[in-house]
Amino acid sequence: MTLHADATAVLTSWEPPDAEQAELREYYLKYLAGHEDGMWRSSRPEHLTASALVVDPAAPRVLLTLHAVVNRWLQVGGHCEMGDTTLAGAALREATEESGLAGLEIDLEPLQLSRHELTAGGCKGAFHLDVQFRVTAAAGTEHVVSEESHDLAWFGVEALPDGVDHSVEELVRRAFRPAT
Repeated sequence: MTLHADATAVLTSWEPPDAEQAELREYYLKYLAGHEDGMWRSSRPEHLTASALVVDPAAPRVLLTLHAVVNRWLQVGGHCEMGDTTLAGAALREATEESGLAGLEIDLEPLQLSRHELTAGGCKGAFHLDVQFRVTAAAGTEHVVSEESHDLAWFGVEALPDGVDHSVEELVRRAFRPAT
């Protein structure tokens, strides 16, 4: 199965938590249906990306990166690469690369979709169709700041950094929503 086919399957089987997320899912699926290259950063005007909210199993906190290009606190993640075979695998690879954490475990079902325009960097003016997953860190592992970040830090769920994007706040809320 190709990465494109995996993304289509993941999005098709995903049960969105609300009408807004359902609308985004349909938008993503329509984009993929019309763009065989929709998984790659070269696809314009949009392309799918995979990101991960890293959570601490011992405390209600999340690991965020102060992104080097955007200069804002965000979840880790980014572009799919040719070696990626699944969307969840791309998110897990990105989380591992950007955090330096070993033993990460990913929930295979997306938490949230987020469509946003890029305002800086090599893809400026394009849109990311981000598929966001929950990733759990192994207890006691230490993170390492990558070259893609100015900083990497743990934040309590109720103590996110000032100016954090609304989509990150929503992602954190969804990650810690009680199971129904």
